Amino acid sequence: MLRFDNIVFGPIHSRRLGSSLGINLLPEHGKLCNFDCIYCECGWNRDGLSDRKMPSAEDVAEALERKLQECAANGTAIDSITFSGHGEPTLNPHFPEILADTVSLRDEYFPQAKVSVLSNATTVNRPEVFRALQMADNPIMKIDASSNAGVGLINRPAGGKYRLDDIVSGLMEFHGDFILQTMFLKSPDFDTSSRDNLSGWMELVRKLKPREIMVYTLDRETPEKDLVKFSVEEMTALVKPLVDEGFYVQIRG
Repeated sequence: MLRFDNIVFGPIHSRRLGSSLGINLLPEHGKLCNFDCIYCECGWNRDGLSDRKMPSAEDVAEALERKLQECAANGTAIDSITFSGHGEPTLNPHFPEILADTVSLRDEYFPQAKVSVLSNATTVNRPEVFRALQMADNPIMKIDASSNAGVGLINRPAGGKYRLDDIVSGLMEFHGDFILQTMFLKSPDFDTSSRDNLSGWMELVRKLKPREIMVYTLDRETPEKDLVKFSVEEMTALVKPLVDEGFYVQIRG
């Protein structure tokens, strides 16, 4: 399964963000997430328990500045500075400070680059996290299913405390100024394209009115087997009603 050896890694080519310089705010040799998604490229949570140490704000700022200086000296292009890594980045207790530092360093070294956060949106109702997310150019928030039961099957939230209505209420506070990210897949128990899930998901999109929707499918090894990806053509047909209504949908196979 995918592991990142450094706090700052890349840049790598991202299907959705171009030349992306990654930041891992979670343990270097472990995994820390309040989701245990069946498709996670970092594997199951139970397989990443050996390391629980998260980097400090100072650790991240030092590592990021070194990398930005190196990229600038080498003429390496950076389209996005992206918080991803071994789990949910907003679980790092220093996330607000780290994001503020990142914006400042971006402005100094690569002002044309975007600051992006890949999040499962579970912490969006924490005021300090929400304020930090508003500093990002691309707050990319995940909703993979249109019901609590669907989320339970595909994302497997920890502790059984996930309520989709609470997440939607938190995302409404962006007033549409965020990116919605959704994984399209089929498993023995879940199908993104089922009538109930797809229609419910479209209603969530219409309610949230995100400035952009990122629809994507499986690309790497997954911990759950027997998962089936969608083709670009299939996803394009499935989201056509939203496109026809004027939503901007980015589709990546």
